[in-house]
Amino acid sequence: MMKKAIVVGLVVLAVILSGCGRSAEETATPEMEMEFVPVVPVTGEVVPAMWATLSAQTSGTVLEVLVEPGDEVAADDLLVRLDPTDAQLAVRQAEAALEAAQARLALLKAGPRPEEVATAEAQLETAEAALAQAAAQRDQLISGATEAEIVAARAQVAAAEAEWLAAREAHDRTLECYEMPDGSEACPALGTLEEQARYTLRAAAEALAAARAQLDALIAAADGEVRAAEAAVWAAAAQRDAAQAQLDLLKAGAAAEEIAAAEASVAQAQAALETARVALERCEVRAPFAGTVGAVSVRAGELVAPGQPLVTLGDLTTLRVETTDVGEIEVAQVAVGQQASVTFDALPERVFTGRVARISPMAEPGAGGVNYTVVVVLDETDPAIRWGMTAFVDIEVGQ
Repeated sequence: MMKKAIVVGLVVLAVILSGCGRSAEETATPEMEMEFVPVVPVTGEVVPAMWATLSAQTSGTVLEVLVEPGDEVAADDLLVRLDPTDAQLAVRQAEAALEAAQARLALLKAGPRPEEVATAEAQLETAEAALAQAAAQRDQLISGATEAEIVAARAQVAAAEAEWLAAREAHDRTLECYEMPDGSEACPALGTLEEQARYTLRAAAEALAAARAQLDALIAAADGEVRAAEAAVWAAAAQRDAAQAQLDLLKAGAAAEEIAAAEASVAQAQAALETARVALERCEVRAPFAGTVGAVSVRAGELVAPGQPLVTLGDLTTLRVETTDVGEIEVAQVAVGQQASVTFDALPERVFTGRVARISPMAEPGAGGVNYTVVVVLDETDPAIRWGMTAFVDIEVGQ
């Protein structure tokens, strides 16, 4: 069963005129016939040839709405502005990062400045002088007055050892005893002489211990000072080497890898700046073409999300009808260029003519099955025809 009637019959009018009179000659009566024209009756909606629903491309608070429904706007006119504070801050940060990256790249490419080289050379000279001074101090400790003091201390130890040996021998003699003829033992030095010898021996031992302690202290002190001096020499040599390396690095300039890394940093900073600028631009919703504002779906102060519809804009200078109920059976009879008659409930006395300009290649699901959108362009328009009106279209498919 077909979705709707395909053929509308047109009334055939025949007018037969007859004459009367006394003449025997009969007058022939012409017939007028109107040809049947098959049509496909469909329903459509009036839309501009160019229209768009403009949506937010970023989230934010609506700062101001600059248009109302019915306003005429030119291409690139500002329609809605979102709060740009965060986006402006991001742009400034990205600009600063780009300037820093560019400055570093320029510094690497320019090479060392003369004053930088002079400073590095002066630091090297200072380090070399410090190394020479540390080495001289070490050499003085090794062969200077400290060695003479050690020699003298060793002589004192030797003298003290001799005195101690002499005192020990003297003390040992006081302990000698003799056997008398009668068989008794006599120890003539015991008593006062032995005590004096023992005292002298003890004093000599103490003097020897003191001399040895003095010698040990001098040797230990000398060794510690020499080790400290050696450490100072090593530290000064390390500073000299570091200063030399810094000077060599300055004179050699930046490596190719460093310049490549700096260039990559500049490119990355430029991309970040472009991203920040795009985000700032998205805080403004502008008209992509000249037209009339059909609807405004947002108010100042509202928080919007990406993709949220804000303004509907259309070019009302060219209106057309887009059908909504051409089924798969009817669309097979419709072709581009076919004539059509269009009527509107709002203009019951007018019949507008038009032609099929486009047929959608893909169906859209509808209540009674699939439908194909057919675009009908009117040959003439009327100011009373408005966007969104329902149109009744008869497409002449028998041509």
